[in-house]
Amino acid sequence: MEFSSIYSRKNRLPFLILAALLIASIAAIDSLTKPYISIGFLYLFPILLIAGFLPRWQTVVIALVCAVLQELFSELPSGEAIARLLMASAGFVGTGLFVSEIIRGRQMALAHLDEVETHTKKRQEAEEQLRILVDSSPAAIVTIDDSGRILLANEAARNLFASEDAALVGRSIQEFVPALRSAVQTPRPTQFRTELRCRGRRTNGEAFLAAVWFSTYATDRGTRLAAIIVDLSEDLRDREDLSLDHLLKNTNILMGAVAHEIRNICGATLAVYKNLSRLPDLQNSEDFRALGSLIVGLEKLSEMELLPSSSQIGASIDLTNVLDELRVLIEPAYHETGCEIIWRLQDHLPLVVGDHYGLQQVFLNLARNSQRAMEPAEQKRLTVSTDLQRDRVTIRFEDTGAGIASPYELFKPFQPGANSTGLGLYVSRAILHSFGGELKFEPRGQGCCFAVSLATLSNGKESSDG
Repeated sequence: MEFSSIYSRKNRLPFLILAALLIASIAAIDSLTKPYISIGFLYLFPILLIAGFLPRWQTVVIALVCAVLQELFSELPSGEAIARLLMASAGFVGTGLFVSEIIRGRQMALAHLDEVETHTKKRQEAEEQLRILVDSSPAAIVTIDDSGRILLANEAARNLFASEDAALVGRSIQEFVPALRSAVQTPRPTQFRTELRCRGRRTNGEAFLAAVWFSTYATDRGTRLAAIIVDLSEDLRDREDLSLDHLLKNTNILMGAVAHEIRNICGATLAVYKNLSRLPDLQNSEDFRALGSLIVGLEKLSEMELLPSSSQIGASIDLTNVLDELRVLIEPAYHETGCEIIWRLQDHLPLVVGDHYGLQQVFLNLARNSQRAMEPAEQKRLTVSTDLQRDRVTIRFEDTGAGIASPYELFKPFQPGANSTGLGLYVSRAILHSFGGELKFEPRGQGCCFAVSLATLSNGKESSDG
């Protein structure tokens, strides 16, 4: 900033030259006018000019030079020369230092003012950006005081609470999110940040599920609370509908597995029945004929085919997104048990034909099977890799566990010795079959490897996600 005074930086060189000319002129005039008139007091003017530009020690040196010049051309009695020199030196030096301090003080004040103005401008810009951010936020943002009164509410908050008028400010948060009023009125020694899910209420009395992120902070007027509120009601409904849909799909797969086993038993039983029906003693037995009817009826009941329905046809799925979610789901559990996960995923994987939820369940089942298999192993490492062919993507789960003793029985339902129902691999393969995928076991010298093969979108039949 250039100061609005004669002591601005652009005047430094001209003023120093002018001061030097004045000192030389005063000395010359003083030497010519002696012993009649002494104009040594005029040295104050060049000293005043230089005091605002030169360091203090240079100002002191020039002031002393002026005092010496004044005494040098003076015709006053020499017995008082030292006293006059001291007095002149004190006057000139004091004047120079006094002016120097005044100028520097003014410059510091102006510099501080400039800094304050700069900070004020930046703060105003930040406040304006924050105001725009709050006003344009799709999430409801409110601040409340320690009595639970709303101090600030953005447009999204007014829409969320269905306030027909814009007069949310001043109303109690108890009307809308009662949990926040309890949070701000609970005494806490320090700042508190957390999130919660609770019941919210609109102005018209309609209830909704609210996700709230809030923090408290202290001011000279008491505790304040700032909160971001989001309506999760629609997400909850969608999630429950999706869960029911996948429950029905998985139930169909399980029923198919049961029907498949019943069909095998019925086939064997019916063969025995036909052989026994040739015996003369049993041909006229009503109980035996009733048994045959029961076997035929049971066989018809088991004729449920495990085929994909129209609702199970795969949609276009971002495989990278599914694998990213898998990392979030399994890495904490793996780290807790001392297992290592190596991700060897290719960049820019193509879209695949599948079902997001179904794929995630298959991947989770394979990862958890590997985790259980590696519990007794010394080296615990799961490698998840991808391999891109022309029209398919293969995702491999290779672990360092104990391996599979009987790989030919892997995909049969109700496996003996399984940790749960024995349907994990059978159901996983059935889920993949429902949208054209495949699950295979690939033998390894140590551990085991399962490969999930999916058709890329260009090779599969695309359907909308909606």
